[in-house]
Formats: sequence, C-alpha cells, structure tokens
Amino acid sequence: MRAAIAVLLAMTPMGSADAQRRADPLTRPIVGDHTAEWLAPRPPVRVFGNSYLVGFGGLNVALIDTGKGLILIDGALPQAAPAILANVAKLGFRPRDIRYILSTEPHFDHAGGIAALARDTGATVVASVRGAEGLRSGRLAADDPQRGYDSRFPAVGTVKVMRDGEVLRLGSVAIRAEATPGHTMGSMSWSWRSCARAQCRAIVFASSLNPVSADGYRYTVAAGRPIVAAFARSHARMRRIPCDILITAHADQGGRTDRFRTEAGACQAYAAASGQALAMRLREERSR
Repeated sequence: MRAAIAVLLAMTPMGSADAQRRADPLTRPIVGDHTAEWLAPRPPVRVFGNSYLVGFGGLNVALIDTGKGLILIDGALPQAAPAILANVAKLGFRPRDIRYILSTEPHFDHAGGIAALARDTGATVVASVRGAEGLRSGRLAADDPQRGYDSRFPAVGTVKVMRDGEVLRLGSVAIRAEATPGHTMGSMSWSWRSCARAQCRAIVFASSLNPVSADGYRYTVAAGRPIVAAFARSHARMRRIPCDILITAHADQGGRTDRFRTEAGACQAYAAASGQALAMRLREERSR
C-alpha cells in the first residue's frame, strides 16, 4: 500500500502550491486510488441555518457558526487543509474563529488534515477516547479492520476527549457526541439543532458505517466479534437518533451524489444499508 502511494505521489504534478504542501509535513499529500474522487472540488454550501459544508465531492467537512466562534467537523486528507480554510473564507467567515475541530474517526481520509487545521487556526481538537488515541498516534489501532493498510497520517498533539452522550456548548449551539463504533472502535457521530427563523432541524454528521477491511481480515473470528457487536449498537443508535438532515462523512456514501440528505428516515436508511452490507460480508466469510 505504501509503495503504491509513493508511486502515485511521484506521478502527481507539482505546482507552486503543491510544492509548498509537500514542504509542510502536515499537508504533505496522501494519494491513493480514490483521492481524486474524495477531493473533487465543490463550492461551500449552506445546509440549514447556521450549518454549512466546506468539503469536497467525496469527503464532507461541516462548519457551524455558533455566534461565539466556529466549529469544524472532520478535516479530510492532509493536502485538503488549505482548501477547507479557503471555503470557510468564501462563506465570509474567518478561519481563525474556528474554536473546535470535531473528529469522526482516526483514519487518514477524515483526520489527515486535522493537525494542519488545528495548527493554522489554534482550534481545540475533540474526539472519542479511542479516536483521541488514534489522532495522537497518527496511525490505525491494533483492532481496526483496516490496520493491514497501515495508513498513517499527521498526528495531533493535543486532543480533548468527549464520551458518548456528552454535549459541547459554544454560543447558541449544543453538539452531542453520539458513539457509533464499528468502522473503527473510536468512531463518533455528532448531532445538533440548527434554526432559521421559526424553523429548526435536527442535523446529524454521521461517521462511516462501512464494514470494509484490509485484505485477509475476518469479522467472523473471535477478534472480530466485538466489532460486529459495535456495529449493531451503532445501527440501533442511528435508527433512534433525531434526524431531519443527515450528513455522512463520505459524501458519496452508497454511491450517492448529494452532499446531505433531507428525506424522512435518512438516518434509519443509513443504518439499514450498513446492516445489510455487514450481513452480506458475514455470509461471504462463512461460506469460504
């Protein structure tokens, strides 16, 4: 995997901006098979009220204006950090007003840019207990189904820990930590209410629930049982969470092209799709 990434990096054209990012250890590009899709440029967009998206075609990054500072959710790949801050500025906000950066999972495609974003804004990084361990180490946990890829990313020196059900308050916003383990055991989703005039919406930024793994990993062995059980808990959480608008960490989750979903039952459908994918994976493993 590392060799393939190195080859792709060598093939990537170098403009002056690329050269600067390569010189900066926190924004040095990580390039893989899906990078072009993940980082396809998209204009920043308002989701509802004080909530926006400042990410890309395949990776969502959310921005919340609390009135007393900004909150960012996820950081995409390391090389994406400058584009994220540029999108924040395009909305008329100052990147230095970002007070918190919330992490959904310690994988390079969602957390790779967090170290640079935290350095450039002075924001406090927030994650689950297990998520914080991964951010501080800059690598996947020993029990991560994707550990075999050994995908490393810039480590984050200081991380504030939030546990399931705890609430982060800033200005007019209260964001609740919603533990959704499985894809990683430290995965955390985030929920809050956003209001515009007399209308309010419950918004969920959901962590990945995709039961994927490195080659050779099996969910059906003893080591995989806690992860399968964690997926079940996450599916139950997604089915019952208040959810008028769903934002998924991968904007293209399930082959979709819309950046967020407003249809009734979006979170329940997200849980159902993950449950079906996991059941299929377990059946395939047992049939071998």
